Amino acid sequence: MTWELKNKIQEILAKETGAQCFAPGARRAFAFLYPNSYKVGMSNLGMHILYQIINGRGDTACERFFLPDGKTLAEYKRTKTPLMSMETQRQLADFEIIGVMMSFEMDYTNLLAMLQMSNIKLRAAERNEKEPLIVIGGPCATFNPEPLAEVADIFVIGEGEEVINDLLDVVYRGREQGLGKEELLLNLAQLEGLYVPRFYAPQYDADGNFTGMEHDSRVPAIVKRRWVRDLDKYPNTSAILTSETEFQNMFIAEVARGCGRHCRFCMAGYCFRKPRARNYELLLDKILNRPAVSEKVGLMGAAVSDYPQIHELTSALIQNKVPFTVASLRADTLDSLLADALAQSGQQTMTVAPEAGSEKMRSIINKGITEEDIYKAVTLAAASGMKNVKLYYMIGLPQEEDADIDEMTEMVRRIRKKMDEAGNKGDLIISVNAFVPNPFTPFQWSPLCNTKILKKRFKMLETAFKKEKHIKLLTESLKETVLQAALARGNRKTGQFLLQAFMEGIPLKQALKNSGLDIEKLAGAEYEPGCPLPWKHLDMGFKEAYLIKEWENAKAQRFTPMCFDGCKRCGVCEE
Repeated sequence: MTWELKNKIQEILAKETGAQCFAPGARRAFAFLYPNSYKVGMSNLGMHILYQIINGRGDTACERFFLPDGKTLAEYKRTKTPLMSMETQRQLADFEIIGVMMSFEMDYTNLLAMLQMSNIKLRAAERNEKEPLIVIGGPCATFNPEPLAEVADIFVIGEGEEVINDLLDVVYRGREQGLGKEELLLNLAQLEGLYVPRFYAPQYDADGNFTGMEHDSRVPAIVKRRWVRDLDKYPNTSAILTSETEFQNMFIAEVARGCGRHCRFCMAGYCFRKPRARNYELLLDKILNRPAVSEKVGLMGAAVSDYPQIHELTSALIQNKVPFTVASLRADTLDSLLADALAQSGQQTMTVAPEAGSEKMRSIINKGITEEDIYKAVTLAAASGMKNVKLYYMIGLPQEEDADIDEMTEMVRRIRKKMDEAGNKGDLIISVNAFVPNPFTPFQWSPLCNTKILKKRFKMLETAFKKEKHIKLLTESLKETVLQAALARGNRKTGQFLLQAFMEGIPLKQALKNSGLDIEKLAGAEYEPGCPLPWKHLDMGFKEAYLIKEWENAKAQRFTPMCFDGCKRCGVCEE
């Protein structure tokens, strides 16, 4: 029954602190759709930031939509009930604009499912003047929007804080002027940071290979990303607290954005360049004046330990008896002060990311940490009283060989020995994922490692640690890795097959196979620098020549130092 679904939503809403609910009709309606579970979506700080900005306008009500859990989803389908919002239980199709936060390629089909159950046409070209505009933002949209180009009316390229207000202003003004959808989208396409795919047409050769992007003469040939120069002008903390997430009532605060370490595999390091730190006094004031229901503070950032005033901040939090945690730390910047601060806040696990198990591979990816740095982190964790150590690794990186996996296993054993010597009898948790090449990184031309090789190397790790006490190995599905890689660097045709697969209820792999294509071949495509790429009409601020140089540096195992004031290497700071 619909009332049962509404009651369940209201029960979740009742446990929230900070949600803003406005009567239907009091403001213009904006739907914020996160294509994953409530628990995952409510952990996304970007959603919280935009929620505050949109509601802060005074003319717009932002209402959230999440993918229902299995049992609830089945009830939606059984009763044929369209998806309802958290705030007022309104149907998704009733909203003027639907904003989508797309953080993971694996959520693409979730988006399609949420639109379908809401009776919204999946293809933008089939939606009429009165149906909602669909705007997709987030990291996936920024780096390669093409697989969802048939679904979205508009993509946000870059950071959303500034562009969201410009977008809403243009839409509202256009509606008041009685503009049709074509004219409205044309106006939106003039805004920096907005990509309207209907005005761009991908070109292919006789073999179906992408050759370039043609554009309507009325829109820019190159779409520049939007990024925030002054972060302190915008919110940086949780808008809503709830006990119904993995981080129960955790108050998340962004301390900095971007990373200047130049890790060659890392999309975040390029997506959010340049590195920007939040004002210390403003940051501390927001944390100290957080809602009383907050149980812990989560410090967020690509490299939290690189925050210039991290010691002042953590000392102030301890002094004010504010428990806090951080997601991950760089081993080379960790010291006893930070380790002790984390331990005093109740953190039981020291998490660092060597990313690669051999010195050679760490040089290729420009990680910039040594095995000694990891030993230091282990020793500090033990000395501070943290029970466990968690390490993140990747396999299948460019130029990796079986010998590098052997070095990884030996490195892990040495780290385990260091833990024992330091008196730490907790678990050493090893999380290993297959490397996926991403657009706008120096590895964008690199193929996904052959799955047979990946299977072999995962097996090597499983065999090595099978009988080891207090070493736990965590891995992800190779099937999902292949799918992610195919979508990450896919073109508009890939998106068409994705839509076809969804409509027919079959895996993308099968849809491709039915057309004579192989998903592993697609995921494992290797490109030459300078060749046409589906995302080449987007401008992230840095020059392709810089990426090519970093690709060459990777092959030569040359180190690139981190960003510094006055640096002009990549081109971002010249803007």
